[in-house]
Amino acid sequence: MKQDKIDPICGMEGHIKAHGHYFCSQHCIEKYEKEHNIKHCFSCEIKGGHRPWYKERLYVIGLITIALILISYLIPSLNKLYSAFIDYFKLIWWAILLGLVLGGVIDHFVPREYISKFLAMHKKRSILYAVGFGFLMSACSHGILAIAIQLYKKGASVPSVIAFLLASPWANLPITILLFGFFGVKALFIVISAIVIAIITGFIYMFLNKKGLVEKNPNTVKVSDEFSIRKDMKKRMKGYRFSRKDIYGVLKGSWALAKMVMWWLLVGMILAAFARAFVPHEFFMRFMGPTFIGLLVTLFFATVIEVCSEGSSVLAFEIFNQTKAFGNSFIFLMVGVATDYTEIGLLWSNIGKKTALWLPLVTVPQIILLGLLFNLFI
Repeated sequence: MKQDKIDPICGMEGHIKAHGHYFCSQHCIEKYEKEHNIKHCFSCEIKGGHRPWYKERLYVIGLITIALILISYLIPSLNKLYSAFIDYFKLIWWAILLGLVLGGVIDHFVPREYISKFLAMHKKRSILYAVGFGFLMSACSHGILAIAIQLYKKGASVPSVIAFLLASPWANLPITILLFGFFGVKALFIVISAIVIAIITGFIYMFLNKKGLVEKNPNTVKVSDEFSIRKDMKKRMKGYRFSRKDIYGVLKGSWALAKMVMWWLLVGMILAAFARAFVPHEFFMRFMGPTFIGLLVTLFFATVIEVCSEGSSVLAFEIFNQTKAFGNSFIFLMVGVATDYTEIGLLWSNIGKKTALWLPLVTVPQIILLGLLFNLFI
């Protein structure tokens, strides 16, 4: 992904040029125009508002998935793949649907101005705001990364950006629902742990920031103490009437989110179905079982496998399903975000090498410790 073509709204790769940026869809252009009080760019729709279907990842991966499922259904030797995929679909279809709808609600009703305003503060509570706003974001880990960089450019402090970045992939509302679909009540341990790690890491970065051990944001702006989310919400709600336009806005946001994350989820389901169908149970128990060696092997795979948060949630569940090592599943989920080379590279190039290098040094020990505790007690 080229950094100069990142959509300033959703953080994905853009292909429609408008207002000095590249956008991934007409939906994101309209949101940008609404946020900045810009007149709608009708010429953008003519020049490239709609990509050919074969360039849309969701359509391509969707067709490949359908083809694989049909083939595995028709060929007896591949029936295990079909059964495994259908089992996953039955397990999480409701979580996917509910997550997309709630993501659309958040996208339509929660102003991004709240996030930009409060993450610029150099106060301890800004870390809590960062984690809270991360919960309201509806994007995959790669999209969250690009959004975090955009927030940094708008003045968000480095500690707030890091806390936001860590909380969003696993503590955001749609993914929380998806994790409950897989792990049941145990998903609470993942979500709460992600929040705790994000908060602790944010506070550590505040300490590093004071000591000059990480870069300071040259874009930081002074936030007006007069701005109140509560007052702003009251102002927006005064005389508000729910209409068909809101339903359309929610559906539009849900579809934009689906195009961003569903193809990753399909990739994860296919990989997990292949693992369940063709990888012997003994392999998981020998190399990824609830032992310290198994934990380290899981740590290695989580570091090198480049799968977005939705896809890795399916793979993490398959690890748990095969080994019952909840700590290994937790490590597979969290370490992927903390050590992702795309993430570290973008932090290095946009914020600085010290900020990028401290990320795995601060987060990985916390993740390993929690993983060990989970294997012992859950």
